[in-house]
Amino acid sequence: MNPAPEHPADEHTVLADAGAAKPIPAKRRAPPKSARRRSRELAMQGLYQWLLAGGEPAAVLMTIRDMDGFDKADRVHFDALLHGCIEQAADLDAVLARHVDRKTSLLSPVEHAILMIGAYELMHCVEIPYRVAINEAVELAKSFGGTDGHKYVNGVLDQCAGELRPHEARTQREPRTAG
Repeated sequence: MNPAPEHPADEHTVLADAGAAKPIPAKRRAPPKSARRRSRELAMQGLYQWLLAGGEPAAVLMTIRDMDGFDKADRVHFDALLHGCIEQAADLDAVLARHVDRKTSLLSPVEHAILMIGAYELMHCVEIPYRVAINEAVELAKSFGGTDGHKYVNGVLDQCAGELRPHEARTQREPRTAG
């Protein structure tokens, strides 16, 4: 029988095979969120509210302004995303409808909002590489969406990129040949 470890196991230690307690290294701190990422998160939350309750964009904006981190967001990008997605909801849904497996109204409101942001960036933010737009949407889905929602978002936006940015997407997908 192994003697008990000097310090009982808790959330900071694990028992090794031999029964000795070993400390778990502290988790690395996540890098600080960029202002653009914050703007996407806040716009997604505003779109979520709008998709569920409807209403005027100004009312949504007032709610979002009171949220933590609003002062650290890229306000210009946030405004473009929130207002652009609401104003162009029908056009964005038309693009998304060609690549989703159900009516956009039947999507989870979180995934729907994220897909709208991704499609908006693919359509209107050409300074953002398409892979960055997709990756940022995937990260939103990992943080706010369902268990495998990020995989769905990735697949849908990858297909949207082929339609909305065919030259950029095709160039990135072509295999590189040696010399």
